[in-house]
Amino acid sequence: MTITDPTTDLSEFEDAPAAGPLANLTPVEFESIRDIVTASDVFTPTTRFAYVGLEEPHKLDVLAYQSGSGPVPDRQARVMLLDMATGHSTDNIVSLPLSAVISTHVLDGSRGQLPILIEEFDAIGPIVAADQRWVDALAARGCTVDSVMCVPLSAGYYDFPEEEGRRIVRVLAFRQDYPEDHPWAHPVDGLCAYVDVAAKSVTRLIDAAHLAIPATSGNFDDPALQGPPLVGLKPIVISQPEGPSFSVHGETVTWANWQFQVGFDAREGLILRQLSFDDGQERRPVIYRASIAEMVVPYGDPSPVRFWQNYFDTGEYLFGRFTNSLELGCDCVGEIHYFDAILSDEVGNPQTIKNGICMHEEDFGTLWKHSDMFTGSNEVRRQRRLVISFFTTVGNYDYGFYWYLYLDGTIECEAKLTGILFTSSYPEEGYDYASEVAPGLGAPFHQHLFSARLDMMVDGLSNAVDEVDAVRLPISESNPHGGAFTRKSTRITSESGSALTADATVGRAWHITNTEKKNYLGRNTGYVLLPEANPTLMADPASSIAKRAAFTRNHLFVTKYDPSERYPAGDFVHQNPGGDGLPLYMAADRPLDGEDIVLWHTFGPTHFPRPEDWPVMPTDYAKFTLKPYGFFPRNPALNVPANEPVHACSHGHDSTAHGDNAGHTH
Repeated sequence: MTITDPTTDLSEFEDAPAAGPLANLTPVEFESIRDIVTASDVFTPTTRFAYVGLEEPHKLDVLAYQSGSGPVPDRQARVMLLDMATGHSTDNIVSLPLSAVISTHVLDGSRGQLPILIEEFDAIGPIVAADQRWVDALAARGCTVDSVMCVPLSAGYYDFPEEEGRRIVRVLAFRQDYPEDHPWAHPVDGLCAYVDVAAKSVTRLIDAAHLAIPATSGNFDDPALQGPPLVGLKPIVISQPEGPSFSVHGETVTWANWQFQVGFDAREGLILRQLSFDDGQERRPVIYRASIAEMVVPYGDPSPVRFWQNYFDTGEYLFGRFTNSLELGCDCVGEIHYFDAILSDEVGNPQTIKNGICMHEEDFGTLWKHSDMFTGSNEVRRQRRLVISFFTTVGNYDYGFYWYLYLDGTIECEAKLTGILFTSSYPEEGYDYASEVAPGLGAPFHQHLFSARLDMMVDGLSNAVDEVDAVRLPISESNPHGGAFTRKSTRITSESGSALTADATVGRAWHITNTEKKNYLGRNTGYVLLPEANPTLMADPASSIAKRAAFTRNHLFVTKYDPSERYPAGDFVHQNPGGDGLPLYMAADRPLDGEDIVLWHTFGPTHFPRPEDWPVMPTDYAKFTLKPYGFFPRNPALNVPANEPVHACSHGHDSTAHGDNAGHTH
């Protein structure tokens, strides 16, 4: 099917503020949603709001409205409700114009549960403390319920009969020797409780082994452990004396040739909407919507108390809820613009995370340069990028997600991983599934696998994907010296052939082209996705986690756009048996050539922890890149002006000009 794009020229929206069908829910709207729900039949005194988010209209309806050819789409919200007393769970759509709940779906638990509530996590300590088996098991290890911190964790799915239809979490313990002591250093290993949080009871206790509790210190914030401060580091000052180069109107940002909207969701965190590039008189769309739609941390320790450790920080925990307020410190320096993150708490009230999203510019070295031997031309331009980021802390790990826009049309997404390792006891004889990071302290091997949902719109809605490999050629009559090589391009025509794996040995890349738009060379305009080609899921394909996190088994999936298909592991990930999300979306084998398509890119590191990762982990990185490929007729950054030499390098203390603004840090 050919789709006519009604918004190829978006120039009339260049200075429009971020209002309309894609605007973030406001505090007033959250209050209205709360009032509508609490007055409805789906609400009881023990009902809690597990999730509240914008129910986004169909893309075509949004584009029709923005082009002036359609009405304003109805403003709706998706609301997931959990009755804490009974476990009764519903998925609802609320119409703000009608002030009504217009649809309700009751979950029976067979295809997963609602995300875990903070209130459920907070209830775990008293539940296990009331179970004598737990108390006795701690006592046998020299601990009491008051000396340990309970860590409730998502349960996964293992077809245990007593867990059918029940909300289960699994609980590990860590000893805390005094209030300032970081308990991650003292895992109480060999012990695990399975808890029904609605019934407030322990369904099963695993007491597999009495392992020594490590005595090492994990107090990275203790000056005694830090050692003498490093000396000799001189200040680095980031200065923009004339202010930043971007402008912000509501949620709409304009920077250099880029324009986009900043969004936020309790499940996905930071969202970038309607990324477009101003190419002369035409504003050309690139991506309609980009987010981290899921992530999972599968652990490789098969021990009786750890085999189930596979955390979906997006679908099970809603990691957007744990977004850091960046007012008190982050790794951004310079002229900063903050966006507050607004979400609902568990009783339906609006909650503001002040300065939850950070935006700033960074110098990024050389943009282009050449010193010509024939003409004497010597030109250089500096690259810079716009950074839009947020940080979330999910238990022991801290994750930063950074979207970078560059002057030459490049887009990057980078995940930054830091925080504290999830620990175990480490036996003296060694262990094949963990590293020893301190005496007697283990850190199980694990992966961090992120799924970026990229709702593409390269020059419009008629897009297609080609897999492009470098090809080695043998010596032959046409290649007598053996030095020739070429490339092979394979069009992905339908969803059944769209589960793709990166291959660094052939430089595999995926080209997203517009099947109707041509550049001045007569070829289709496009962008190229460049993956890092790290390992996909290490677990056996027949394992529970492989079924539940099918998106981790390949680096790329391509689907035809459907507004209901938002999450690669499905809508209800907690205790889901598997098969939802991408396997279900792709079962129809819809066509992909010249269609409105969505890319789902899996990326992330496989982590064999080092001693240097303890007691707090230096930041690790994972990323992917989107570059224009035939999108522009030539280098789009030719017109970037040369820098004035006011910040010339110098070894002297008095000759480096810093300007009159020392910059802002946070």
